[in-house]
Amino acid sequence: MDLKNGSLVTEFILLGFSGQWELQIFFFVTFSLICGATVVGNILIMVTVTCSSTLHSPLYFLLGNFSFLDMCLSTATTPKMITDLLTDHKTISVWGCVTQMFFMHFFGGAEMTLLIITAFDRYVAICKPLHYRTIMSHKLLKGFAILSWIIGFLHTISQIVLTMNLPFCGHNVINNIFCDLPLVIKLACIETYTLELFVIADSGLLSFTCFILLLVSYIVILVSVPKKSSHGLSKALSTSSAHIIVVTLFFGPCIFIYVWPFSSLASNKTLAVFYTVITALLNPIIYTLRNKKMQEAIRKLWFQYVSSAQNF
Repeated sequence: MDLKNGSLVTEFILLGFSGQWELQIFFFVTFSLICGATVVGNILIMVTVTCSSTLHSPLYFLLGNFSFLDMCLSTATTPKMITDLLTDHKTISVWGCVTQMFFMHFFGGAEMTLLIITAFDRYVAICKPLHYRTIMSHKLLKGFAILSWIIGFLHTISQIVLTMNLPFCGHNVINNIFCDLPLVIKLACIETYTLELFVIADSGLLSFTCFILLLVSYIVILVSVPKKSSHGLSKALSTSSAHIIVVTLFFGPCIFIYVWPFSSLASNKTLAVFYTVITALLNPIIYTLRNKKMQEAIRKLWFQYVSSAQNF
């Protein structure tokens, strides 16, 4: 977004949620509570995984990283959306818009990679339980975590670098609650057909392909479980069901927004809210907080905290 190319646009207008003042207040309170619960829930998971010795396993290491990325992805857009509900002049600077898009695709790409890594972890745990600790070593887990961040960075920088040089002159209204590539590209003063195809290939097809690969991987897990072992099948179903739900919640809105990024779906505010606000709250609930082992660890840490506070 080079402002030296004669561009008159220094800020974008986010339409957000327009309506009666009472409705704006309702959205403000609702989204504030959801955002607060998301941050607290994910921090609780990260602290529990770090402090509880019973959760020092590959799966919970990945879930702790997943919670961190989930929280970051939500806070990249939600605070701005919430504050805009209290003002009539909903604007964001050009570089603020760039920053928002950068971190959205950065954390989103990293989280996408981590979901695939988690599917691999479940395959090893269920299909090769005797070799689980050997395969999923601490060194490999650190490598996986670094890989997810690298892929997230490459994913976002490949798109942001091209978008930064687009000239904008005149139209500056974004019909959504945050800045995102499909809608920002449409405001450029030049022909963006090639860039549109690149966005579809980079974000849309990547999301769709990863989603299909993840579903196939879980089908492989279920098929690989010995048919004679009802206990093994039950374990596979209970373990994989939560992951499949999270994968669907995460990739569903992504596919609709980025596979058809230049249709009306891209400006669908319901999908945008679900992707950035609702999913970030549901993920810790589905993935970990409903997990009995996680609940026991949280209770144990709470009792330890209360006991130490009383002794102090």
